[in-house]
Amino acid sequence: MKSNIALIGFMGAGKSVTGRALAAKLNMEFVDLDSLIREKAAMSIAEIFARDGEPAFRRMEAEIAEQAAAKEKAVIACGGGIVLQPNNIDIIKKSSVIVYLAAEPAVLLRRALNSQEKRPLLEVVDPASAIDDLLKYRRPLYEKAADIIIDTSQLDVAGVVGRIREELVKNESFNLEKHATGQG
Repeated sequence: MKSNIALIGFMGAGKSVTGRALAAKLNMEFVDLDSLIREKAAMSIAEIFARDGEPAFRRMEAEIAEQAAAKEKAVIACGGGIVLQPNNIDIIKKSSVIVYLAAEPAVLLRRALNSQEKRPLLEVVDPASAIDDLLKYRRPLYEKAADIIIDTSQLDVAGVVGRIREELVKNESFNLEKHATGQG
């Protein structure tokens, strides 16, 4: 039986905010991979990209993902590019039900641009085209990795959490009651 829930999806899908709310609702630990990477590197993700490049960031991400997957009763908010390395998903899938938080490209763009966080992959002339291009490649990877898919485009955080809970009840590899009561 899996004891973790891993949230995947593109930047702006709501992984961190949903993860915090879901963890609180289910009495689980919340783990944000991007925050752990920032702590470990002692710099922002944008600074890691600028100084060391994306490959260095992805190596750090894989190491942190493996550590997070070893936890029990955790809601793990994964970075948007976690699916780029299949080994990351293989490791996370062993202990986690993977929930893909999907959203329409225009919604993702609006959320990402309204975020306080600097998004290195959107530091381009046409961020909308960048999102479209990245999603063409990543969407099939998210869908392949996911046990559950939730479209967050028209939902607030409480709505997304509610939909995840509804889907977890149906998932045979995860015992929602055990988590909701704080047992196990």
